[in-house]
Amino acid sequence: MLFNIDSNCSPELLYCLAQMGHGDELVIADRNFPATSTALQTCFQKVIPMQGLSALAAIKTITSLLPLDGFVDHAAVRMEIDNAPEEMNETHTAVFSLLETVIPKGAGLGHIPRPAFYERARRAYAVVRTSEDIPYGCYILRKGVIF
Repeated sequence: MLFNIDSNCSPELLYCLAQMGHGDELVIADRNFPATSTALQTCFQKVIPMQGLSALAAIKTITSLLPLDGFVDHAAVRMEIDNAPEEMNETHTAVFSLLETVIPKGAGLGHIPRPAFYERARRAYAVVRTSEDIPYGCYILRKGVIF
């Protein structure tokens, strides 16, 4: 038993986060995302399930343990809505509101088109699959350092 670990954090997720290094990226996928096939191409090579959780709940759990990167333009990015890149849906707004409270000073949040997101996700360290129902509810978090 460990103290102060969110009960939504499985041993598999905790192991993955501990193994990641500075600059490694973690995909937070909604239920529509091709999580299994993408995960096979990542370092971790299998999906980390967070069933029953929204993207917001999963990211809240993850960022309670994972520092975000302040040495890049974007500590996290969201998947853009097709043909409406500047539009933010309900999950985008909620997640970015949370992330703004945990990103390092001077770091930003960004967005990338869906095809570019898929390509970048295949180079990530791991993929976390949530039960997020809202389309385009996918994010990439970049691990930072602890000061």
